Amino acid sequence: MSESRNDTPEQPVPDQTIQPEAPDAGETVDAAARIAELEAQLRDQLLRSQAEIQNIQRRAERDVANAHKYALEKFAGGLLDVADNLERALGATNAEEPAVKALHEGVALTHKLFVDTLRRFAVEPVDPIGAPFDPELHQAISMQPSTTAEPNTVTAVFQKGYTLSGRLLRPAMVVVATAG
Repeated sequence: MSESRNDTPEQPVPDQTIQPEAPDAGETVDAAARIAELEAQLRDQLLRSQAEIQNIQRRAERDVANAHKYALEKFAGGLLDVADNLERALGATNAEEPAVKALHEGVALTHKLFVDTLRRFAVEPVDPIGAPFDPELHQAISMQPSTTAEPNTVTAVFQKGYTLSGRLLRPAMVVVATAG
């Protein structure tokens, strides 16, 4: 038995690399357009996010500023009764009587110091005698016919109002004139 041998060395078979099909020109244009569209969307999203961050920062700064500005609101509102009582004490004492003259002067100085301290912290009185009635600042407790005052003007103040940095703490309680 003879073996037949093939002495021919095996020759390597060239690798057949699989090459992707070349994209059509139309597909390339579509892909480029899609990429450009996505990039535009990302840029728009980035700009919107940056604007939102700026808005949040501004809002936070404004909230902190308002918190500082109006931190005294409840405290100042509680002190308004003290100012009212000092004014009542001034009205109840007669500065001409020698027995109470010193007391009246002491109460007047205390009242002035108290009101000056309130003003230093941006608490301002609303004392509208003779001014037109403003429902934003005044609370009408009575209407009174008057021949001397213009209709819808404040003729008397029962209790002063106060503002804190322009914000109303307490409205002034007033009497409003009507046509008489």
